[in-house]
Amino acid sequence: MKKSITFTAPGVDKRDVENGDKKKKDKMPSVGYFQLFRFATCKDTVMMIVGGLCAVIHGAASPLMLLVYGQMTNTFVAYELEVQELKDTNKECNNNTIYWTNGSIYETAENSTVYCGVDIEAQMTMFAYYYVGIGIGVLIVSYFQIAFWVLAAARQIDRMRKTYFRKVMQMEIGWFDCNSVGELNTRMTDDINKINNAIADQVSIFIERISTFVFGFMVGFIGGWKLTLVVIAVSPLIGIAAGLMAMAVAKLTGRELKSYAKAGAVADEVLSSIRTVAAFGGEEKEAKRYDKNLAEAQNWGVKKGTIVGLFQGYLWCVIFFCFALAFWYGSTLVIETKELSPGTLIQVFFGVLMAAMHLGQASPCLEAFASGRAAAKIIFDTIDREPEIDCFSEKGHKLDKVKGDIEFHNVTFFYPSRPEVKILNNLSMKIKAGEATAFVGPSGSGKSTTIQLFQRFYDPKEGMVTLDGHDIRTLNIQWLRSLIGIVEQEPVLFATTIAENIRFGQPGVNMEDIIQATKEANAYDFITKLPQKFDTLVGEGGGQMSGGQKQRIAIARALIRNPRILLLDMATSALDNESEAVVQEALDKMRMGRTTISIAHRLSTISNADAIIGFERGQAVEKGSHSELIERQGVYFTLVTLQNQGKSNTTKGKIYLGLLIIKLGLLYIQQESMDNLSVWRSFMYLLKSNGSFNTWLNVVLICFFPLPDAISEDLEEDLSLKAKSRTSSKRDSVRLRSQSKLSNDTLSDVLKTLSDKDFTNKCEDDADKHVESAPVARILKYNQPEWPYMLIGSLGAAVNGSVNPIYAVLFSQILGTFAIGDLNEQRKQINGICILFCIVAVISFFSQFLQGYAFAKSGELLTRRLRKVGFQAMLRQEIGWFDDPRNSPGALTTRLATDASMVQGATGCQIGMIVNSLTSIGASFIIAFYFSWKLTFVIMCFLPLIGLSGVFQAKMLTGFANQDKKAMEAAGLVSSEALANIRTIAGLAKESSFVESYEQKLELPYKSAKKRAIIYGLCFGFSQCVIFMAYAASFRYGGYLVSFEGLQYMFVFRVITAVVISGTALGKASSFTPDYAKAKTAAARLFKLLDRIPEISMSHADGEKWDNFRGEIEFLNCNFTYPTRPDVQVLNGLAVSVKPGQTLAFVGSSGCGKSTSVQLLERFYDPDEGKVLIDGRPSCTVNVPFLRSQIGIVSQEPVLFDCSIAENIQYGDYTCSVGMEEIFEATKKANLHDFVMTLPDKYETQVGAQGSQLSRGQKQRIAIARAIVRNPKVLLLDEATSALDTESEQSVQAALDEARKGRTCIVIAHRLSTIQSADIIAVMSNGAVIEQDTHDKLMAKRGAYYKLVTTGSPIS
Repeated sequence: MKKSITFTAPGVDKRDVENGDKKKKDKMPSVGYFQLFRFATCKDTVMMIVGGLCAVIHGAASPLMLLVYGQMTNTFVAYELEVQELKDTNKECNNNTIYWTNGSIYETAENSTVYCGVDIEAQMTMFAYYYVGIGIGVLIVSYFQIAFWVLAAARQIDRMRKTYFRKVMQMEIGWFDCNSVGELNTRMTDDINKINNAIADQVSIFIERISTFVFGFMVGFIGGWKLTLVVIAVSPLIGIAAGLMAMAVAKLTGRELKSYAKAGAVADEVLSSIRTVAAFGGEEKEAKRYDKNLAEAQNWGVKKGTIVGLFQGYLWCVIFFCFALAFWYGSTLVIETKELSPGTLIQVFFGVLMAAMHLGQASPCLEAFASGRAAAKIIFDTIDREPEIDCFSEKGHKLDKVKGDIEFHNVTFFYPSRPEVKILNNLSMKIKAGEATAFVGPSGSGKSTTIQLFQRFYDPKEGMVTLDGHDIRTLNIQWLRSLIGIVEQEPVLFATTIAENIRFGQPGVNMEDIIQATKEANAYDFITKLPQKFDTLVGEGGGQMSGGQKQRIAIARALIRNPRILLLDMATSALDNESEAVVQEALDKMRMGRTTISIAHRLSTISNADAIIGFERGQAVEKGSHSELIERQGVYFTLVTLQNQGKSNTTKGKIYLGLLIIKLGLLYIQQESMDNLSVWRSFMYLLKSNGSFNTWLNVVLICFFPLPDAISEDLEEDLSLKAKSRTSSKRDSVRLRSQSKLSNDTLSDVLKTLSDKDFTNKCEDDADKHVESAPVARILKYNQPEWPYMLIGSLGAAVNGSVNPIYAVLFSQILGTFAIGDLNEQRKQINGICILFCIVAVISFFSQFLQGYAFAKSGELLTRRLRKVGFQAMLRQEIGWFDDPRNSPGALTTRLATDASMVQGATGCQIGMIVNSLTSIGASFIIAFYFSWKLTFVIMCFLPLIGLSGVFQAKMLTGFANQDKKAMEAAGLVSSEALANIRTIAGLAKESSFVESYEQKLELPYKSAKKRAIIYGLCFGFSQCVIFMAYAASFRYGGYLVSFEGLQYMFVFRVITAVVISGTALGKASSFTPDYAKAKTAAARLFKLLDRIPEISMSHADGEKWDNFRGEIEFLNCNFTYPTRPDVQVLNGLAVSVKPGQTLAFVGSSGCGKSTSVQLLERFYDPDEGKVLIDGRPSCTVNVPFLRSQIGIVSQEPVLFDCSIAENIQYGDYTCSVGMEEIFEATKKANLHDFVMTLPDKYETQVGAQGSQLSRGQKQRIAIARAIVRNPKVLLLDEATSALDTESEQSVQAALDEARKGRTCIVIAHRLSTIQSADIIAVMSNGAVIEQDTHDKLMAKRGAYYKLVTTGSPIS
């Protein structure tokens, strides 16, 4: 019913497994009901047992009351007969028997005497005492029944949440590859809430109703077994229907949940990469994608509503037919065989009726149980799943002394999510202790994968990895990871302070160590310049820091671990030259005496490594030092040659080339390396990328050396491509690192400085002040298109509402017939009433069905509509809005999921219930007042009490709901951050601290649940006992009216039944008040979002558009601070301009405002002062979608979406559908096509969440293809090639150079070699341009630029 997670064995096709799964899935039952209580302790069990016993006693109260009721009826009937007889003046009452006035005893036609002298008042007083006694008992037991169950459930759910989160954090990384983070977050909130509903108060109410069912039948059997058996004969019809309904509902709920989880995953993905979506103008596309998943969920919801309606109708129909039968047969027993008295008939009839009714009412509880079981299936599957690599395990050795020898023995590996693609193929290599080893090779050759295997994120499918000769699978995993320090290319920081982030490396270190580590990582200076220094919050994912700053914090975090083994995965690629030089020096220091593995694409950073291992297609093809490998002329030689060649076109370069050609010629002649195509291939790259200088060499070479076939094909393809090359360029993600997000949820209780506190608190206070509840009229307005459904539904509900008062009339009429002397008249009346019951049965079937279907349809359509408009409204907001900590992707996804479905509480089925209750109340009062207004007023005194208890309950529960939501959101932030950055957390072995943090955040919801249990119990007890008190008073007064005012006793019953029915209807209506109140506050939150006017309008209608967009850009004295950090000036009088077709390059150290200027141009933000002019028009007057459609962007950390490669590239142009031809062309230009064609699914290959299934170079090339498809007028390249290896970089750089032609281009680069040809180079520092000119002039000036070029590591 729900998705199960499967891991396939090597060589098994995943699709086969999935098909098998589907077959299994259809048969697979959900979790057994009692398994839901697997987290109960002894104390919980005792509480549930006592609560259950109380529920049983509470359930017995109503049938007990029937015994009193039956005696009371007999009293009334006897009194009525006496009154009728004594109307004859010739009769009198003596010694409790009627005599003729002449003294002879009066005998009826059956020769029996007539009893008289009933003291109706005294009898009624006694019955009243009985009622009060029962009422007080009910008050006490119903309090304990609810309080104990709700409390026990709260304790179990708390444990379940903790266990589930702990288990998820324990899973191996491969499991996360197969489960989307968004879906896991939804499971944590929604699914566990469903389990809560299945094990809390619903259970006690279910027990109570079943108890009433059992005791009702017992009372029936004691009173008259024949009649009871006749009624029981019909009841299986009810039971079977209820069972079927529960099954159907559970199945449909499961499907609906699945669809919503999918929609949630889409929303989560889109909101997490909102900058990319905005830059691409993909808002409408995403809204459609979200809506598509909602449509599916809506259909399941409607089906569920229809089925519930059908069954409800069927149940009522059966119950009313049952009435007709029971009453017809019962009256025969009373009149003809005299087996029953009228009172016992009532007792039996009501006992069985009550039993049947309560069985019917127990069915909604079954729905909650079924939903809970379905939801528990996947939660418990996860809890029970044994992780393949258990990070919390205490097992495994811890070596006393670690040398640091690492060896890979014939390792074969593929990712669990892509079993058909081999990543490592029989890889064997040795890394010596204390040496610095570097891995080089093209993107996707398995370099990063080896590092992940050594960290034990995955286990190899074949072969083994050893440390000092011990298979790492036999070592303790936490201990192993504690030996390792890792610095990655895209470091992940957590949403807390800088100091806490560094402390993650080694818990319990003091401030001196942290300061020392930051000094060594060259981070100390920039940290001390921040207003809050080490207490600065880095934002979600480190979004408040620039790439270089994040990188240096990450290095400090690795340093503080003092690791034995150091893994550097492109650790300096995100840095500018100046920082790179210093960080490289820090890393070199850090490497001393440690086993170090570096992966790098800038070969200059690893030339001094002790050993260099060349990778190709998942194998280590060569190993040696720099000089040895240069002599060997394999992969490494190729890459170095390419990179050196890229360095310059100086004479030295040309001589080098000449030598290379001669060398190749000799090789060819010697036939030494003919099979080594990679050498030829690299050589061809060289020729392609070196332009005109090589044209004659091409000719010479091809004439003199017949090329290997493979190479000549490559060359032909390349030439034909060049002919076609009409480059267009399209957008990629705007750099994640400048997401200025700030999460105010720290992982440890970090002391925040005042300004931060004030800012967040002020936001939150303002927000809370404004959420008033929304007017219902406005909620209904969103439901307007469904008015025909709502009208039909309301009609059905009105009919259903009037069924109960009609029943009150028919029932009292039955009682009245017993006081008729004439037997024929009695028979006739009884048959008439039975026929009326049958008619009511048929009507209520249709009306229940109508009500169920119509409101399910309108409610589901509304939920879908609200989710959609809510999502669209979110996508409409300016980027600054997402920086607010309360609008983090996790919180927004949760709000979309819960708020929209809560709004249904004010429309949909609820309207049906309200209309139902209102007609019921209206009709009841008309009947009651018509027959006896005095008695009606007495009973009415109790109605406010019944109503009030409902209202009070609602008020309490809504208060709790708000607290709960708040508290759960805090826990949600921890869980979503933990799941999103699971690799980093695993690498740091910090799973347990996240688990602790999550558990700490659950304290608050748990406390409020405990408080709620008590208050809910009190209200429930009060509302249950009021009705008994009402009976006591009204029947006592009824007796008075009968004896003194001659009111017919059947009218007393009619009035009391009618008013009590209206009271229960009122109670029913008031039980929806919590839903209704929740709905109003949820709607208010939604409307607040919908009404918010974004500061930067995304509308297609606002702002200027013009035809001949030229792409002239000018920044005029721009000042800017991020909205969430108003105290840090990011741009400070930025002034620079670029003419159409020119290339402007921004250089400068990390954090000087380069990327921010790009964000102003994209209009993610507007400058605080100054202007950005586009074609001479201020950017704030330009139409935003129009402006963004003219801009293509490729950034350093591209964001891809969880869909196929083709769809990711098509994302580039949302205006029209991009054909496969254009995609091929773009991918060929981006040097991606060949790689994609090697994948089993080619362009349909799924890239995984955020592109996790691809290497960085592959992601980057997809991003470039996406930009090329766009064909923009302005191209923004933000470190576009930093993630690529040399081979790819050469060709991608060539593609980008081609793409720049005829376009305005703004480049941000740390590798200065890539921007020397720019028309203007602007050097930035502290948010302003300090010098700008061409490369040669700036070099001649010997200013800041000269310093950047000449310092630091050799510039590649």
